[in-house]
Amino acid sequence: MSAMTQTTDTVLAVGTRKGLWLARSNDRTDWLLSGPYFLMNEVASVALDSRHSPPRILAGLLSPHWGPTVVMSDDLGETWTEPEAGAITFPPGSGDSLGRIWQLQPDSADRPDVVWAGCEPISVWKSTDGGTSFELNQALWNHPHRPDWGEGYGGAAAHTVLPSPADETVHVAISSGGVYRSDDGGDSWAARNRGISAYFLPDPDPEFGQCVHKVARDAGDPSRLYAQNHHGVYRSDDSGDTWVSIAEGLPADFGFVMLAHPRTSGTVWTIPLVADGERIPPDGELAVYRSTDGGGTWTRLDSGLPQSEYNAVLRDAAALDTSEPVGVYFGTRAGDVYASADEGGTFTLVASNLPDVLCVRAAQLGSPEP
Repeated sequence: MSAMTQTTDTVLAVGTRKGLWLARSNDRTDWLLSGPYFLMNEVASVALDSRHSPPRILAGLLSPHWGPTVVMSDDLGETWTEPEAGAITFPPGSGDSLGRIWQLQPDSADRPDVVWAGCEPISVWKSTDGGTSFELNQALWNHPHRPDWGEGYGGAAAHTVLPSPADETVHVAISSGGVYRSDDGGDSWAARNRGISAYFLPDPDPEFGQCVHKVARDAGDPSRLYAQNHHGVYRSDDSGDTWVSIAEGLPADFGFVMLAHPRTSGTVWTIPLVADGERIPPDGELAVYRSTDGGGTWTRLDSGLPQSEYNAVLRDAAALDTSEPVGVYFGTRAGDVYASADEGGTFTLVASNLPDVLCVRAAQLGSPEP
């Protein structure tokens, strides 16, 4: 076989407004779908923690009756466990309650038991036992900016948590608060939004308050970040201290998705949308855009995608795997899920007519064969 040919299964997790689905494939073209799990529970966040074999599935559920919780499976959905008292709970007497779990993010391989969570109300939580229990990050919760953070269209949330594999740096993205960075593992936080426009505010260049939609970290250079904002696509080469626009060449500067290649520096994907009230693919034509030069130029990718599509792709409804070549996956608000085994060159349909897709995650069940 050729070098780095993928010979093992890929698992895809699809969180929707009404449950979780799992899909398996040994060629990333033909898929076997199972589910629904947790039918009628909103599944806004999923993590496939590949530090475990098989990958541990963590899912953030929101029950209309019982509220939010985190569930876990170590056998690809055969069985599930849920902490009796809830994995994420505000301290008794605080007067606060968890609204939704927007993000579940495993830390790097050298911190094998650490998992981060971003939640609503705007808060960040850290688990040191693999996701069984989480502790509130008090430094961000008590940040002096917090009373002035706004509520995005989808809610007031810390929706992106990015721990660096290189050091103790952690970035958090908040709607609508902007990007914050900790250089000490979460003990302190500072706004990092210089260069990101907030045209909708009286001061269009504030210290914080930007409506950031998603942030991704470059694989080759952990200090390089990419951000998709409400009207704006940006790159930072200094860990968020300053940002520059990379929107030129895109059909729209609005959207929710930002993905960075797991190995190759400068390669990123986004899915543009027409902004504000419409929130549809430009001209009703769904396409993924890829850059291989850090956002300097963009290539339209739409082979295998429908010619007519008027549904959005949400911020966590897109993901990459770690195969060679990298797989690209996303789901729409119409419940259609697409996969590409060639970095976006060609897409195939994984599933259709699911509920509104909120979250997509992918992982391999083994290592590439040399």
